Amino acid sequence: MSTVKVAINGFGRIGRLVFRQIYNMEGIDVVAINDLTSPKVLAHLLKYDSAQGRFDATVTSTDDAIVVNGETVKIYAQKDPAQIPWGNHGVDVVIESTGFFTDKEKAEAHLKAGAKRVVISAPATGDLKTVVFNVNHQILDGSETIISCASCTTNCLAPMAKV
Repeated sequence: MSTVKVAINGFGRIGRLVFRQIYNMEGIDVVAINDLTSPKVLAHLLKYDSAQGRFDATVTSTDDAIVVNGETVKIYAQKDPAQIPWGNHGVDVVIESTGFFTDKEKAEAHLKAGAKRVVISAPATGDLKTVVFNVNHQILDGSETIISCASCTTNCLAPMAKV
């Protein structure tokens, strides 16, 4: 089985939670992160989270990366997602968690930069599919290049409403 390569755009609360979740999963790796904050600060925020507690890993930084248990994750600081070299990393999926690129036109910048797919971690505008796993994930047919995961409120309430 080949490894799914993930990049994260926006390493705030959601981006860091995504990283923590993916880190221990087999067959999926975070290969790059884009955030305007320095790698030193990003490493500190990943290691010491006021809500989630300490991340159980050795986390350090270099001038252009964070290093987690010896694995280097390249850090970019681009305001325009079209300028992030996702293609150089073979990125399969970008997790768009900045809150700024929530419509199809803006999120397509990640595709132009070389990513194959984009998952927006917020409600999207326009004609993008909004998916809540175990509620309506069956609407996906595999042809989608950009989807939204709705809001945290929707993800909490939709499963109960479905019942």
